[in-house]
Amino acid sequence: MFALEDKLMSILREIINTHEYVEFLVGRDGDFDQLCSSCVRRAIADYAAGNASLILVLPYERADYRNNKDSFEQYYDEVQICYEASQTHPKGAIFERNKQIAERSNLVICAVERDGGAAKAVRYAQKSGKEVINLI
Repeated sequence: MFALEDKLMSILREIINTHEYVEFLVGRDGDFDQLCSSCVRRAIADYAAGNASLILVLPYERADYRNNKDSFEQYYDEVQICYEASQTHPKGAIFERNKQIAERSNLVICAVERDGGAAKAVRYAQKSGKEVINLI
């Protein structure tokens, strides 16, 4: 995990230092999502000068968010509920959220080793012409 973290921190530093303003859109559905949030939070503290924010995009309002709203809102600069995902069957909501994140993004950073939901979202981003960096 440390190699991924080092690669990610290097990319985040470059992004923050070369862009006027950056919104980092993240999920919260796995270890890589947690690593990304932590790295972005650290990169913003180390390199940003008010030009970056960390935004959690949830597929729908979850009980853990509802029950810990203050904690979430202290950690993330903003918490958004993805409307399109919230209108989808729960089994497809995470993919729909990831699809919407890709639509809003210029760059998608992932750590995809095998086929599955994340790989499907990455293929969608690539077909949409988004730049994709796979850290694996």
